[in-house]
Amino acid sequence: MLNNLIGRIRLPFRKEKELYLSIYNILGFFPKDIKYYKQALMHKSIMRREKGKPINNERLEFLGDAILDAVVGDIVYHHFEGKREGFLTNTRSKIVQRETLNKLANELGITRLILSSGNNGSHNSYLGGNAFEALVGAVYLDQGYGACMRFMQKRILSQLINIDKVAYKEVNFKSKLIEWSQKNRVDIEFRLLEQKKDQGGSPTFCYQVVIEGLEAGIGNGYSKKESQQLASKLTLEKLRRKPQFIDAVFNAKAKRTKMEEMPVENVPDTEPKDDFIITQAPAEKDEPAEKKVSQGTKARRQADDTAKEVSEEVTPSNEEDEFDLSDITANPKTTREDIIAAAEEAAFADEN
Repeated sequence: MLNNLIGRIRLPFRKEKELYLSIYNILGFFPKDIKYYKQALMHKSIMRREKGKPINNERLEFLGDAILDAVVGDIVYHHFEGKREGFLTNTRSKIVQRETLNKLANELGITRLILSSGNNGSHNSYLGGNAFEALVGAVYLDQGYGACMRFMQKRILSQLINIDKVAYKEVNFKSKLIEWSQKNRVDIEFRLLEQKKDQGGSPTFCYQVVIEGLEAGIGNGYSKKESQQLASKLTLEKLRRKPQFIDAVFNAKAKRTKMEEMPVENVPDTEPKDDFIITQAPAEKDEPAEKKVSQGTKARRQADDTAKEVSEEVTPSNEEDEFDLSDITANPKTTREDIIAAAEEAAFADEN
């Protein structure tokens, strides 16, 4: 049937016909103007120029990012009636984050269609996720906002992502931060900065994480737990993204203990895993990279199972914790079970 439909389209090359079919399989409809989709699949490493201007998918990626935020925000808003702005923002961010889009690009086969120089295969590459955004930008220019909405509703959030599972997937940032501090024998404090009531009379809390006397993340929330979780998340992000801060932490520790220690840069990640994505048919034999990703995911999940109890502070579900803790050993005499037990005890100490 597809061949009969596409046979009516006058195409100069067989390669063009294959691209039409590939786009149809991904989006569920045929392009009106194929040039947008060609550009969406062209990485900047190709370095093509037309009339002196670079031709790649960066501009479409920018446009697609904005359209995705609007479309997913619209869907989340109507799906979760009565939920607060913070919940809606958090749910949307989980869906449109680069890691999720990268996984979706692999599942849909977008990654295989990208034209690039071939030098972007590092584990930190978001080649597929960027192309996914660019493809959404191409759909918007080719067929409008409604087509983008239908694609996300019928193709992505109906078939590939369990929106309810991703929305209620929580991460215990506080326990992860405490566990990291225990492993590295770093002093940590959750300092209450302010407690007041909002305009509706609901109590609000403002907590700050202090590491070795250095001020870190600040979190506001309607409970101690919520505010401390946000403060912990911001602290983990600061430790990961600002080497000078983690250096300062270990310098302060050295002064306190009169011992010199090297800073540990491998801090727990703050991005949730994408296990809310519904994996489709097994990868074909010509996709070794995707298989490696699947094997790595299995290994991480097995490691996460050992620390399953720690995540129960935030969500009562039996799902595994979303973090992939780095294997940092500061004291060889202390077992992992001892560290987790101490972290869990400290995390639960002042929840009430």
